[in-house]
Amino acid sequence: MVDCGEQWPHPNRTNYLTIKMIGIGYDVHRFADGRRLVLGGIEIPHTQGLLGHSDADVVCHALADAILGAMGKPDIGFFFPPDDPSCEGICSLEILQKCRTLADEEGLRIVNVDVTLIAEVPKVLPYREAMREAIGTALGIPAGKVGIKATTHERLGSLGRGEGIAAMAVAQLEI
Repeated sequence: MVDCGEQWPHPNRTNYLTIKMIGIGYDVHRFADGRRLVLGGIEIPHTQGLLGHSDADVVCHALADAILGAMGKPDIGFFFPPDDPSCEGICSLEILQKCRTLADEEGLRIVNVDVTLIAEVPKVLPYREAMREAIGTALGIPAGKVGIKATTHERLGSLGRGEGIAAMAVAQLEI
């Protein structure tokens, strides 16, 4: 999307055109015994964790896909294949850092990100600020530019029965 608003002449730019890119992402993982629960890069006390090749952090995975989508890149499975042994157990904040590096290499700036968790349990409000800080640090943006919200699935379907957690995300980048 091209934004040609009344921005020019902008004192910090030689080109007067701001190009904004938006991407969306989604991820879902089922609960499993014997795993840590990691959301937004933060370990959250819970009786089960999420099943996945990496740390299964649905927040970071949805955000990574949103950032990659805004750049027109393939999804995180392309960059971090589930059959690659070097990706086993990887911290998903590293995935976000890789997305930031890809954006930097193309001269893009991550402006803000927003994520909605869909889960019956656990409650994430006590961990929201720590998640915002961790994600902001990984992406090189202020925590104030990281939105974290949560909702339930109203006991409908597999998410409503508490079988897993899903996340939806959006990211805005600009050149």
